[in-house]
Amino acid sequence: MLKDKIAVQLYTLREECQADFPGVLRKISQIGYGGVQFAGFQGYDPQELKAVLDEVGLKTAGMHVGFHDIVANTGKVVSDARLFDTRDIICPSIPAELRNEGGYKQLKKDLNGIAKHLKGEGFRISYHNHAFEFETVIEGQDALSYLLEAAVDNEILAELDVYWLQKCGFEPASFFKPYADRMPIVHMKDMTADGEQAFAEIGTGSIEFEPIIRWGEENGVEWYVVEQDVCRTAPMGCVQTSFTNLYNLMSNLQPNLFGEA
Repeated sequence: MLKDKIAVQLYTLREECQADFPGVLRKISQIGYGGVQFAGFQGYDPQELKAVLDEVGLKTAGMHVGFHDIVANTGKVVSDARLFDTRDIICPSIPAELRNEGGYKQLKKDLNGIAKHLKGEGFRISYHNHAFEFETVIEGQDALSYLLEAAVDNEILAELDVYWLQKCGFEPASFFKPYADRMPIVHMKDMTADGEQAFAEIGTGSIEFEPIIRWGEENGVEWYVVEQDVCRTAPMGCVQTSFTNLYNLMSNLQPNLFGEA
């Protein structure tokens, strides 16, 4: 079913989750989402949250975990991933103090070491981009391309964010090309068509999502994760709008792209 490919990054609803995480999960299920992507547990017991997911039938579309936690608390991170029945551990950013050539090289080395160690247990490590990766050049390429190099000996997978790619002047689906079968999850957010280029609900801005979805279905994307870093109106309403518009777009694409809606 189409909804089983659409999740929401709970960072979008961080304040709501702090107030009532179980209630947020139930509402997300009612909207129609098939999954959620975690960005911490806001002080809640992970066991309690997993029980709510099971209650409402939501799956986990990966977990965003800070770089230092991935390195220093690997066992706990893996335990949480196992609890939530997800293969995907995503580094959501690089710490500010590492945004230089040496730092990116350290991150690539450390994440590769962990990814190779965990691969036999069925886990995958991905990296999620912003815009600042394009500000550093390493070995003749931008830092993001360096981190995600589609090489046999590089175990770091891509979790590309279409907003940040477009913000940096790239056409997202074209940028994706080197990462066929190396990007199980893609981040979906729109950009306002005005001069501000602010975060926007999917289908209300300037990003063309059809080529992104077509590429994804041909190249191994398993989850389309809605995220909106900042919302101009109530965040829950924003994620509802994004779900409705994304679901409708996917439903309207040619029948052979998806199975039963």
